[in-house]
Amino acid sequence: MISTFIRHELKAFWRSKNTGKSIAIRVVMGILILYLFLNVLAVGIFLDKMLEGIFPDDDLVKSFCGIILVYFLFDLLFRLQLQELPTLRVQPYLHLPIKRNTLVRYLAITAVFSMFNLWPFILFLPFVFKIIITDSGLLVAFAFVVAIAGLTVFNNYLSLYIKRKSNLNGWIFLIAAAILILITTCDFRWHFYSLHDISYAFFGRIISNPAFAIIPLALGIVMYYFNFLYLKQNLYLEELTAHKIQKDKSSTDIPFLAHFGAVGDLAANEIKLVLRNKRPRSALIMGLFFMFYGLIFYTNPLLNKNWAVFAGMFMTGIFIINYGQFMFSWQGSHFDGLLVSKISFTDFLKAKYLLFTMVSTIAFLLSTPYVYFGWRILITHLIMYLWNIGINTTIMLFFANRNFRRIDLSKSASFNWEGVGATQLLLTFPLLIAPYIFYGPFALFKHQDIGLAVLAGLAIIFILTRNYWIKQLEADFYTKRYQIAEGFRNK
Repeated sequence: MISTFIRHELKAFWRSKNTGKSIAIRVVMGILILYLFLNVLAVGIFLDKMLEGIFPDDDLVKSFCGIILVYFLFDLLFRLQLQELPTLRVQPYLHLPIKRNTLVRYLAITAVFSMFNLWPFILFLPFVFKIIITDSGLLVAFAFVVAIAGLTVFNNYLSLYIKRKSNLNGWIFLIAAAILILITTCDFRWHFYSLHDISYAFFGRIISNPAFAIIPLALGIVMYYFNFLYLKQNLYLEELTAHKIQKDKSSTDIPFLAHFGAVGDLAANEIKLVLRNKRPRSALIMGLFFMFYGLIFYTNPLLNKNWAVFAGMFMTGIFIINYGQFMFSWQGSHFDGLLVSKISFTDFLKAKYLLFTMVSTIAFLLSTPYVYFGWRILITHLIMYLWNIGINTTIMLFFANRNFRRIDLSKSASFNWEGVGATQLLLTFPLLIAPYIFYGPFALFKHQDIGLAVLAGLAIIFILTRNYWIKQLEADFYTKRYQIAEGFRNK
């Protein structure tokens, strides 16, 4: 039956009207992946030389054992962001008399055919065959291969499990990403423990007792079983729907937004759009990663305090930049419906302002630990936060009226340049240059405090006159709405 599913997948691919375009994309992707494979293979072949250079005082096998868990931690981070979720391929069979276990097994097996599952073998096996077999024998080398395979399977199904759970509750994805970032930071930044030592403590035991390789393999099998059970319980669409109805609240039913009436409802809908779709969600996740951006500037003595303006704007406004540059494109598939609906465009714009203000406020609060580098940093962040919600948000919405490229939310976030055009390129210039037009002259004559005061004053003026700017944006939108709608209809 599984072979039948695969044949149907191939027929669906060749009969699709977009076959030519898909083949072209796959050829380009194949060349890129082949190039990456060759690079990883080169690293794997010379891994022993690299480890000798990185850990000159350690035994070579000990160094190798120490990096395995570190690799799989970052592997999980990349999988959460980039790995595809094979969910919808069995949808046409849901109404046919096919056993549920067969469908679930097909989903589980196709999930194994991911490029991510090849990386650890290409990277680690050359070292195992060159060094481990020579030092410890064939049995230990085989145990290492089993352990690496087990961790690969574990990461594969854990990332898919988290992604599937995230489809029902977007906060799960954010919590999982935050936990992984915290684990990484506790080691590499705060030095509470050493993942390198923990990794060696386990894989070092495999050398003396190869039976320990069963533990990663067992973890992989258990994770596969959890994934299998979850798919089996939630395979049918009506069950997923029923589950949602039984719940009192969804993850984005935020009571706080109820105070804003129709504007709050629109903002809540947009939050759902962000959390339930890969590409907008990746913009939010990238914002979390960029919260560490300040460590580059504030720990480098060669960079002066003028860079805090840029870093503060970037960290407190990264979501506005990442998500806002495709504003209105996210609603491209149902933009015609928005035009004929009873939704007030004033409320529509206010909801955008509310969304950006909420996310920027959270980003500012997350950036407050940078007060460790001085109160001036925190004050600069506060001013640039006001700049983002006052001026940058208005600039984004101004360019949104000039963006005619739609985005298909059903497509993957990785290597997806849909919606990217000259508008997005032009948009970055005013965002990056505008603060320095006002701050730069004062900084040049050593009056940075006055420059910051000017930025704060302008930002507050824009915030207090927000209704005026909304009216201007609304009037501008009505002159371009049909042009925008026509652009979104072109796929």
